[in-house]
Amino acid sequence: MFTNYIKIAWKVLLRHPFYTFITLFGISLTLTVLMVITSFLDHLIGSHYPENRRNRLLYIQIISLSDSLQQSHNNSLGSYEFMQRYVKTLKTPETVGLTTLFEFANTYVNNKRIELRIKHTDAQFWTVTDFDFVEGKPYDEQNMKQGDNVMVITDNLKKQYFGETDQPVVGKYLTLDSREFRVIGVVRGVPVTRPVTSADLYMPATATHRPDLSKGFSGGYSALILARTPADMSAIQDEYNQAISRIPLPNESNGFRFSVIETGAETYLGTWLRNFFDRSVSGIFYTVVGLFMLLFMALPAINLVNLNVSRIMERASEIGIRKAFGAPVRTLIGQFIVENLFITFIGGAIALVLSTLIIAYINQSGWIAKADLTLNLTVFAVSILICLIFGLLSGVAPAFRMSRLPIADALKV
Repeated sequence: MFTNYIKIAWKVLLRHPFYTFITLFGISLTLTVLMVITSFLDHLIGSHYPENRRNRLLYIQIISLSDSLQQSHNNSLGSYEFMQRYVKTLKTPETVGLTTLFEFANTYVNNKRIELRIKHTDAQFWTVTDFDFVEGKPYDEQNMKQGDNVMVITDNLKKQYFGETDQPVVGKYLTLDSREFRVIGVVRGVPVTRPVTSADLYMPATATHRPDLSKGFSGGYSALILARTPADMSAIQDEYNQAISRIPLPNESNGFRFSVIETGAETYLGTWLRNFFDRSVSGIFYTVVGLFMLLFMALPAINLVNLNVSRIMERASEIGIRKAFGAPVRTLIGQFIVENLFITFIGGAIALVLSTLIIAYINQSGWIAKADLTLNLTVFAVSILICLIFGLLSGVAPAFRMSRLPIADALKV
């Protein structure tokens, strides 16, 4: 019977090409926009290069210090000293990596200035992440202890500084702030939309002396905590909270006296939401996004309801005859819903092709440096779910209305 419904739906589509075009245009346009948005959200918060294990990663960024009256606040990243004392000593994680976020510097090639985004990291940063090394290798603990002036650069910076060359640049030197640093490795670049790992060059935290980032509680370092399994993440959070609870209060950090300290080890999405919103807003965020997507689908769905009613009205006599022969209401409703889902999935297939072309264009356009938007399994699964919801939204109302049409009225149409 299901096969017969599909055949009937196909015949109906071929009967009126103009209605079919309008219907498929509305469906495919709506689903294309939603697929591209879904792909972009996945690009922002999903597990992608070089943070391929975000399902096992926790992030520590904001350290919030307040006085006893909650009138003075100091919100910043953690200091290197804080990370070493309270984060690197955690027992539950597999490993912990440290990195700064936003640091900038300039270098010059043939009197041309190159603006650089720099990260200072520890050696474990390369264990927590999954960088692709085009040349060389990362610096290690020995480089850290010796304070070696070494760095890892991206393939893009290699082209900018050393020119278009296929020759390896490992062992060559790059001048930064009147100091020479030896290139020890070259990695594939990271999109700027991943601020925890994106930079032009990476150097050991011990390579440059930054006292403003090193002492006290506040500084410029973020921690990436890799759990052995996703199930260990809650235990890591508990252990970190216990370590923070043992900090004597009141205390002092770089001249700021505080009585309250707030910090947490959070997933990437939790950290992302906290950077832009209040910590308790995640539920509201999900609700708003869900309502936005529902409304975005509902508006064209309402227009498609009218088109579907017109399309189904042409089959009123068919409905009347089937009801006269005893076809139950639920059978008629099921048929029309299946037909509408079939049409919706045709529009979804068109939207999938359009989305692939748009995403490929975005990746090649340079709007987002090193962008790698994809239509992966997660995006595809969400797209299938969207197609189902859209098909139901635009199909249930007209199907129910027509199935309830009296036999006499249906035969008169």
